[in-house]
Amino acid sequence: MRKIKAVTGKISLDDHFRGIISVTQAMRNAGMEVVYLGTGQRIDGVINSIIQEDAEVVGLSFLCGGQVEIMRRFMGKMHDSGLDDVVVVVGGIIHTHEVPLLKDLGVKGIFLPGTSLTNITDFIIQTVKEQRQAREAGKKRSSAI
Repeated sequence: MRKIKAVTGKISLDDHFRGIISVTQAMRNAGMEVVYLGTGQRIDGVINSIIQEDAEVVGLSFLCGGQVEIMRRFMGKMHDSGLDDVVVVVGGIIHTHEVPLLKDLGVKGIFLPGTSLTNITDFIIQTVKEQRQAREAGKKRSSAI
């Protein structure tokens, strides 16, 4: 299986970076190619990086709140940019009542405090594998027509 390409970072003024750095390193240790954008990113900058890096995954971390509204705008811009097939995962201080809202927006993985790094990387690897298989099956169906 070819390497999974990912982009990680933090949108807005949230400068709590230890968690996202740990997740980024775990993703690298699991064999992924990861570009860490850092803190203080803007939505358009993250999306441009996803396009530039041809990333299959984007991981974002939130510790200061506002994630539902930020992700509503982020996912809308992802859709407008034709990036619906990119796996979006988020983590951090996320209230349990926000989890279904984020899932409804299209966020594939939501990781709360205490989630093991192995669970995060295993989820990403499995989800990307399934996406690749679905994409390949779709190509085979369209070429058979």
